[in-house]
Amino acid sequence: MDHDKSEMLPPPPPAIPPNVVPQKVVPVIKRLPMVRSGFGSKGQPIPLLTNHFKVAVSKTDGHFYHYSVAIKYDDDTPVEAKGSGRKILEKVYDTYAAELDRKRFAYDGEKTLFTVGPLPRNKFEFTVILEDGQSNRSAGNGSPGADESGPKRSKRQPRSKTYKVAINFAAKIPMQAIADALRGHDSEHFQDAVRVLDIMLRQHASQQGCLLVRQSFFHNEPRNFVDLGGGVVGCRGFHSSFRATQGGLSLNMDVSTTMIVKPGPVLDFLLANQRVDNPGQIDWSKAKRTLKNLRIKATNSNLEYKISGLSDSICRKQTFPLKQRREGANEGDEVQITVYDYFVNHRDIRLRYSGDFPCINAGKPKRPTYIPIELCELVSLQRYTKSLSNLQRASLVEKSRQKPMERMSSLKQALATSNYGADPLIVASGVSISTEFTKIQGRVLPAPKLMVGKGEDLWPRNGRWNFNSKRLIEPVKLDRWAVVNFSARCNVKMLSESIVKCGGMKGMTISPPFDCFEESPNNRRSPAVVRVEQMMELIKSRLPGPPQLLLCILPEKKNCDLYGPWKKKNLSDLGIVTQCMAPTKPVNDQYTTNLLLKINAKLGGINSLLGIEKSPSIPLVSTVPTLIVGMDVSHGSPGRSDVPSIAAVVSSREWPLISKYRAAVRTQSPKLEMIDSLFKKVDDVDQGIFRELLQDFFISSGKRKPEQIIIFRDGVSESQFNQVLNIELEQIIEACKFLDETWSPKFMVVVAQKNHHTKFFQANGPDNVPPGTVIDNGICHPRTNDFYMCAHAGMIGTTRPTHYHVLYDELGFSADALQELVHSLSYVYQRSTTAISVVAPICYAHLAAAQMSQFIKFDELSDKSSSHSGTAGPGGVSVPPLPLLHHKVSSSMFFC
Repeated sequence: MDHDKSEMLPPPPPAIPPNVVPQKVVPVIKRLPMVRSGFGSKGQPIPLLTNHFKVAVSKTDGHFYHYSVAIKYDDDTPVEAKGSGRKILEKVYDTYAAELDRKRFAYDGEKTLFTVGPLPRNKFEFTVILEDGQSNRSAGNGSPGADESGPKRSKRQPRSKTYKVAINFAAKIPMQAIADALRGHDSEHFQDAVRVLDIMLRQHASQQGCLLVRQSFFHNEPRNFVDLGGGVVGCRGFHSSFRATQGGLSLNMDVSTTMIVKPGPVLDFLLANQRVDNPGQIDWSKAKRTLKNLRIKATNSNLEYKISGLSDSICRKQTFPLKQRREGANEGDEVQITVYDYFVNHRDIRLRYSGDFPCINAGKPKRPTYIPIELCELVSLQRYTKSLSNLQRASLVEKSRQKPMERMSSLKQALATSNYGADPLIVASGVSISTEFTKIQGRVLPAPKLMVGKGEDLWPRNGRWNFNSKRLIEPVKLDRWAVVNFSARCNVKMLSESIVKCGGMKGMTISPPFDCFEESPNNRRSPAVVRVEQMMELIKSRLPGPPQLLLCILPEKKNCDLYGPWKKKNLSDLGIVTQCMAPTKPVNDQYTTNLLLKINAKLGGINSLLGIEKSPSIPLVSTVPTLIVGMDVSHGSPGRSDVPSIAAVVSSREWPLISKYRAAVRTQSPKLEMIDSLFKKVDDVDQGIFRELLQDFFISSGKRKPEQIIIFRDGVSESQFNQVLNIELEQIIEACKFLDETWSPKFMVVVAQKNHHTKFFQANGPDNVPPGTVIDNGICHPRTNDFYMCAHAGMIGTTRPTHYHVLYDELGFSADALQELVHSLSYVYQRSTTAISVVAPICYAHLAAAQMSQFIKFDELSDKSSSHSGTAGPGGVSVPPLPLLHHKVSSSMFFC
């Protein structure tokens, strides 16, 4: 018996080799977002309404049941559920409702469904047939190589219309989790339970025929469409999601806009998209890329297809094999016939203009399906995922903005139209949604006092101020500068005189420009890089030495292809500060003043300071050397996975100031949100971003190391907060330790979010909320430390507040002190005379990333990325490094 037992024991652990010293395992401490430490009380109280609608949950003793869904064709090939999954699951319910106890389910459209209470069994296997489910994918009537192929062809259908659906129990989610989370308790199931409710909203919208974009829903109603030009339409819809707040569960509902392809004839779309007047000017290779994967309806058959490409030849010449059906012909006989001949002579369909253009191919690589282009119409509600032009973006902003009262009216109407109270699943969950905007109490912080030249105080009014009859607090002397004109229509003499005169009024001593360098008319048609090089040769031949500033006049305001090469040449190669401008109207005093604000900041001057910065008396910041950091990552256009992301980090300098900054910018792997080069050890040297910023702070702040580091991080979602704390903050701590092992500064990490759907409205008036409005109660998170701030004056549309999340605080800020610091940092933006909507360091990080990304034309690199040296990103995409800034400008506010 004992012998048997010993045989069942596990083998002894391997002996430790004599040359191995056992290491003690050090547990990894995972940082988590901090809980709220208190509420603010400063400021004037203001009653507000918000677009959160209270949700009552009457059922807390039941469970949501989670089931996994697997859909296969009858040959066991998995089905790509996205798109077709909902139809298949609807058919399952219609066919097998009795076996499912007529229990409705919430399906996410892919591999998961949820029910309120359990299904009768833990496992189901169903077989369903969709009568018309695949007619859209296979070639249908009226398409060459389709219905005329005969019985033999029909056996070769790529997919059967029979589906096998397996539903298996996965987990139980207690509804009690919602109530627990709302009381501020930790609840591991809360996010799962809210996800179930959000999926119910998505399914409800899907059943109404909406386009679903995450938690936003768009109806096919032309009155919600606005034409943006280029074959693109802005489609107005609504965002709906459940949120945990201090006041309980709420439904956050907001107006949302997405871009869709303009529905209608394919040829009309191509003419608009390529901005040409007649079809003969269409670039068909570009059209092929644009049309791929879009859905069309064939007007002759009323069937839908997905575009796979275009025919190689025009319709009159493109042939396909047509099987013979006449008497006496063998069953397998085929004859080659043109698509044009087939439709005109065999189908008796008159084609007016398709003969001279390629056909739409809606088939497979080895079995094309050709349809003449004039018989094809793009169906509605197809997302347009490419980046918009500047004109389109401006048009979208202008046409989709709504004043506060108009937005409130739209939301009330959308909530009524959605009719969530009639959805059986939402009712079964015990959820009921109020139709009234939630009332909350906000506070309006007073604007901080500013200091300008000659020791004058300046008090902003309604988030604004101006420099009329005021001088800059630290104006620069500009005596070596020149004007460069790239063929723009501009009165350079009048412009120069205006700059000298206006600068003098602002306290800047500006000499007349050394010269104005006009581009030779012969160079205008040369490539941008060549034009810049030729201009630089001209400048070097005539200037006696390097200038302090080159003022560059560009011929176009937006997307000028000279901008990137010009900035790179000056900032990277030569170390010359440059200011670009593209005046579209005669230059006035306001324009000149705004130009001088940027020039003064770039050359090391300061336009205005906070009163508490000058004193200095900023709580916790002025008494201890404190570094303030802004971090952001910007990505390439949607759908461009080959364009590197740009990480930008700006940091304050010359403590105790908080108005002067410098920037470090790097490329990183496409779509990577976490900054991966904050600490980068190469051959025992830290080549990361943060070492550069720390050394600059030390040199510019009287040889002091920062004892406190406040980090403002932009652009991350709540699901990434832990990564910010455990990946990015960890790198920063490593960078500090690498410089000095004994140095342990204290940290604070604050995330700023603009991409959310909470809006605020005055309860007693039609206007936007006043600048300085802060909210940290009622609709904030029940547990974590967050607040909303509207620091700026919303002049158009409805003000979008910034949502600040305090993830980490070793400095011990009170709620009031932090909110006042954030508010003050919206008034130190040197480029303008208005409070801005988010703290200045984050705005500067945006600007630095945008400017330095122009140094490399990534669009040109994308086709040949493998030939460039650089860091390899996921999937082997080579990431070219950005050119380094010249040491003369690396610590300047070149981005201002």
